[in-house]
Amino acid sequence: MIRTPSTPIAGQAVGILADGAVKILLAAVYVAGAEPLSHRLGVATWLLIACAAALLIAGGSELAYLRSRSMSTYMRLMIGYDSGWSIVTVVALLLAWQGNRTAGELWIGYQTIAPLAFAALLIAAGGRDCAPE
Repeated sequence: MIRTPSTPIAGQAVGILADGAVKILLAAVYVAGAEPLSHRLGVATWLLIACAAALLIAGGSELAYLRSRSMSTYMRLMIGYDSGWSIVTVVALLLAWQGNRTAGELWIGYQTIAPLAFAALLIAAGGRDCAPE
């Protein structure tokens, strides 16, 4: 058997792979359970499907650009995305506990818009930091 050398994926790259895979998995869950989840979260089914598409785009972009973008770019984008997600989740939970019906729309809305911004910024970073770290 002939072995060909490959660049090992280590440290931060494993985290990026996991983050992209989780986004893709979440997109699949949202599509598979769109009808019951949309009712449970109080959002339109089309919004959940749009959210799944956005997550699929972002997760796919993370995986596609792994070797051509710097780790610092990924880390900044992931920290920004996840920080926003945490804040929106806390706000949505507080709204839900108060009986506010917009909690689900806020939460799914963030998960629809933020991944698209993430993917756009990741793609745009190619001209600025082509050399991976």
